[in-house]
Amino acid sequence: MSGLLDKCKKLFGGTTLYDVLGIDSSASATEVKRGYHKLSLSVHPDRVAEKDKETATEKFQVLGKVYSVLSDKDKRAIYDESGEIDEENETQERDWAKYWRLLFAKISVKDIQEFEAKYKGSEEELSDLKSAYVDYEGDMDKILDGVLCASLDDEGRFRSILKGCIERKEIPEFKTFTNESSKKKKKRKKKAEAEALEAEEYAKELGLGEENSLQALILKNQKSREAQMSGFLANLEAKYAKPAKSKAKGKSNGASPSKKKKS
Repeated sequence: MSGLLDKCKKLFGGTTLYDVLGIDSSASATEVKRGYHKLSLSVHPDRVAEKDKETATEKFQVLGKVYSVLSDKDKRAIYDESGEIDEENETQERDWAKYWRLLFAKISVKDIQEFEAKYKGSEEELSDLKSAYVDYEGDMDKILDGVLCASLDDEGRFRSILKGCIERKEIPEFKTFTNESSKKKKKRKKKAEAEALEAEEYAKELGLGEENSLQALILKNQKSREAQMSGFLANLEAKYAKPAKSKAKGKSNGASPSKKKKS
């Protein structure tokens, strides 16, 4: 086993490069990039607590090397064929943070808020909602997790929209949606209330006002790869972040890119 694969097993528990990114060996180049970006958000040294920076830095560097192999056609072909990695030609001193920034533009809290204002009620949100409904067969818990910017506050609006789509036969009718138990609804509400309280408490801990609870929750959850908001950031950035070099071609006119199904 190569040095890189040894580190992958030690730091990520994966025996293959694909395991590290959580993708199949048949994954497309886009899926490779999405997998890398999603995981890199949780191990980026700037997104963890001070005490975790050393480990995060090591993970981030290894992750960069994994991506550099799987994103290169020739290197990936050699790895797929033989299971070997040509590490001699890898630049050991590469600035992986700079490399990451070249691949992905930074998205701030302000960007998220501006995006949310444009996204909610848009045709794109409708398309994403219908896709999530079909993909998750009407499971409202998963729909709320799967649609960008969605929260429990959107449930009533989503239900009304989806019922109209069902009546127009634009989407199939799932019993999971139409006959959802009151017990499940109460459980979802309780969970949302707990998360809202967590956000408010952390905002106070940071000396922020209640109106900044979203920012506070983002900061808190960036420390955990399993956290909901971290997942939201990963989804948002993976879907909309563009390589920094593309800025040279001129600023975006504000139109959203074509819809990409959530992985």
